Amino acid sequence: MRYNASLFCQILQIVPRTTFDRLVKETGAERHSKGFGSWTQGVAMLFCQLAQARSLREITHGLASTCGKLNHLGVPAAPPKSTLAYANEHRTWELWRRLFFELLDRCRAHAPGKKKCFRFHNKLYSIDATTIDLCLNLFPWADFRQTKGAVKLHLLLDHDGYLPVFAHVTEAKVHEVNTLPLLALPQGSIVAMDRGYQDFAVFEQWTQQGVFFVTRLKSSNAYRVIESLPVPQRGNVLADELIEFTGWLSHRKCPSVLRRIVVWDAANDKEVALLTNHLDFGPTTIARIYRDRWEIELFFKLLKQQLRIKSFVGTSPNALQTQIWTALIALLLLRYLQFCSRCALPLCTLVALLRWNLFTYRELWAWLDDPFAGPPEPPPLQLSLAFGTASLPDDETTPPTGGWLRKS
Repeated sequence: MRYNASLFCQILQIVPRTTFDRLVKETGAERHSKGFGSWTQGVAMLFCQLAQARSLREITHGLASTCGKLNHLGVPAAPPKSTLAYANEHRTWELWRRLFFELLDRCRAHAPGKKKCFRFHNKLYSIDATTIDLCLNLFPWADFRQTKGAVKLHLLLDHDGYLPVFAHVTEAKVHEVNTLPLLALPQGSIVAMDRGYQDFAVFEQWTQQGVFFVTRLKSSNAYRVIESLPVPQRGNVLADELIEFTGWLSHRKCPSVLRRIVVWDAANDKEVALLTNHLDFGPTTIARIYRDRWEIELFFKLLKQQLRIKSFVGTSPNALQTQIWTALIALLLLRYLQFCSRCALPLCTLVALLRWNLFTYRELWAWLDDPFAGPPEPPPLQLSLAFGTASLPDDETTPPTGGWLRKS
């Protein structure tokens, strides 16, 4: 049976239209607009992400060449290039940020749990930032170095499904540690991070709130060993110690007893010293938690390679924020499709297949379960007349050019 909606149309149906309209009113995104709606803007920017369009012209021409398939998307026609550019520059990106968190709640309900090697029930997060390079001549407001512009994307990744639950875009000069006060982590959660996020005041605050962290210990940190704990006879754990900082500033900001675990990194042939405030987990589990922090690095790689986030179709700060947040929305939709699919496709393969079949008329969930299967067989050709029913002759499989109904 031929399906009456394209794959792109069915993906957009995941976004509740009533929720979208409510957010448009709350953010005032369509204030003083004249015909060009925010939904059309969102469809165009999601098409930019999923179809890998590299410019405004490719977005508008790509939508205009769909041969009338935009009606099912709720879009009357392909937007003009200048209209889309003006909307990206002036319509607040706050709409897309709030839509992202609305979709996040729906996506997390279908997300799988942590890896089987983690037998604890605590929420596990990892935080990191990536720099997005920009041309300083086109983005003079994003000054980073003498001849280079850039912005920095800060993310908090939930390891249940590896979904971003916090995102913040700043200038590239802003240090990563400045985003820690913006986080609202639940009690009992564990966050893994690298050495760039070392803030003794935040560490003490998390310890008092019951939030656990795992990070690298800098070699310049002065500390005193309070107690040496036993280590497993087998494995790569070299030391497990309870410590307290002895530096004047570090001890003043973080007087709590912390834990230092030293593991052997065979891949890089060196020792790695970990710092945590979790005193109950085994040292091997702490090491695995920090090793799983590498998933956020893979997430950044996926985001930059599979979505349009390294080259931008607008040069204003609002246009850049709009494209980044629509890229995160597209990634949420892709994760949602991946969670609901029975085929267990890698995300990079799913992105490529969708890019080639956005306007293919197939049932979305059946296509996700087996994207390489052919379309279903059409029903046999029948023709009903007012005075009877005609059928093909037995020796013919297709009608002749002039028609196979003949006068008696």
